[in-house]
Amino acid sequence: MINRCRWCGDDPVYVAYHDEEWGVPIHDERLLFEFLCLEGQQAGLSWITVLKKRDHYRKCFQNFEIEKVAKLTDATIEKLLKDTGLIRNRLKLYSIRLNAQQFIKVQQEFGSFNSYIWGFVGGKTLDGKRNDAKAVPATTEISDAMSKDMKKRGFKFIGSTICYALMQAAGLVNDHTSHCYRYKELKK
Repeated sequence: MINRCRWCGDDPVYVAYHDEEWGVPIHDERLLFEFLCLEGQQAGLSWITVLKKRDHYRKCFQNFEIEKVAKLTDATIEKLLKDTGLIRNRLKLYSIRLNAQQFIKVQQEFGSFNSYIWGFVGGKTLDGKRNDAKAVPATTEISDAMSKDMKKRGFKFIGSTICYALMQAAGLVNDHTSHCYRYKELKK
């Protein structure tokens, strides 16, 4: 039997996400943007809800190609608000375009969004050293600072909890619990 973090349960979508993606360091601009957007869509919902809609988000939002998303028209977003395959929250859907525009500004200022976001952790994955799920925080001082800076730059749906979830998903922090086989694999 493989030991995993308990949060992923036995849903095949969750297990695959846990085993193949969660906590793996991401440096690809498009994928960082995708995770930024999807974490924002999660606000107030469970991650599995968003994860099961992920492929449809990719289809509707140009595979999260940043330049294309930044140019989406209001008419296109209004049409997407009627799409039952998405989370039909006006502010959340409009935030995807706005965040693409802010993402581009960060790329211009820092050379890449990757340089910017990884700068919050000194360029390397933090080891959460969590013995059980109860020890995993919802926010940290780093996610607080990240959220504050991103809000100042005009990003939306980017509170500290969302920033910490982004840090976990994109591998800025290894929050697999110590009993989980992925903790040791990602620590190498």
